Amino acid sequence: MPSLHSAAIKAWLLDLQARIVQDLEQVDGKPFLRDAWERPEGGGGISRLIEEGNVFERGGVNFSHVMGAALPPSASAVRPELAGRAWEAMGVSLVLHPRNPYAPTVHMNVRFFEATAAGEEPVWWFGGGMDLTPYYGDEADARHFHQTCHDALAPFGPTLHPRFKNWCDEYFYLKHRKEARGVGGIFFDDLNELGFEQSCALMQSVGNSFTTAYLPILARHKDRPYGERERDFQAYRRGRYVEFNLVWDRGTLFGLQSGGRTEAILMSMPPIVKWRYDWHPEPGSPEARLATDFLPHRDWLAP
Repeated sequence: MPSLHSAAIKAWLLDLQARIVQDLEQVDGKPFLRDAWERPEGGGGISRLIEEGNVFERGGVNFSHVMGAALPPSASAVRPELAGRAWEAMGVSLVLHPRNPYAPTVHMNVRFFEATAAGEEPVWWFGGGMDLTPYYGDEADARHFHQTCHDALAPFGPTLHPRFKNWCDEYFYLKHRKEARGVGGIFFDDLNELGFEQSCALMQSVGNSFTTAYLPILARHKDRPYGERERDFQAYRRGRYVEFNLVWDRGTLFGLQSGGRTEAILMSMPPIVKWRYDWHPEPGSPEARLATDFLPHRDWLAP
């Protein structure tokens, strides 16, 4: 039964968090704050946060394991058959906002969910993914990121990467702006079709591939020279990131409605953001190329 595996999944997630933080600390040179917390309704977690680092203006790598007697409205509305069931959810979620505008923001999440009721089979699934949000597009970065995502899924069948890539494109899309949040990656949820062991292994493969996907990109850009123009555009585009997280993101809504820790849930917000009324970059400029050449959905692995 999946419930017998939850302790092992929790141990793996905690180890993943520790490994990623160790790698990021080596890049930045500044330690991440450690903040362990408890949730009065059940469960808790460990937040690892950096602010005003040498490389990361803000970043967090969170572990959470929360539980309850009944699902919050946002979740039971999507899956009404789970209403009234006891539940637990655990995962690692990270967002990194480098200071350098040429270094993209990145998000990664892996998670496990289970709902139980007396006399009924447990309902469980895995979810996760990662996506890249550049401010100045770079084709080599996008190809490397998508290739790593492809390679993480390849052992589990040839159909998963196209499906999860399209799912990411559709999910991280600002419908009110009619534009993508970034250049995508992979996203999956409600994964149980492969059986428990293979579904868990797929989640682990995605989590383990994060540093391979992102750190080479960060290394290429973190020390590039930039000026106020680039910082200003970065702050403007970060506004789109905030809009998506607060308006459309299913995880943010679930966390807030389930009584999660607000500081940890909103850790993903960038520290400096700007909005302008109906502003458009100069046609043909590097800023304009983000919208014309990188945000439209495309197959980054095509020859």
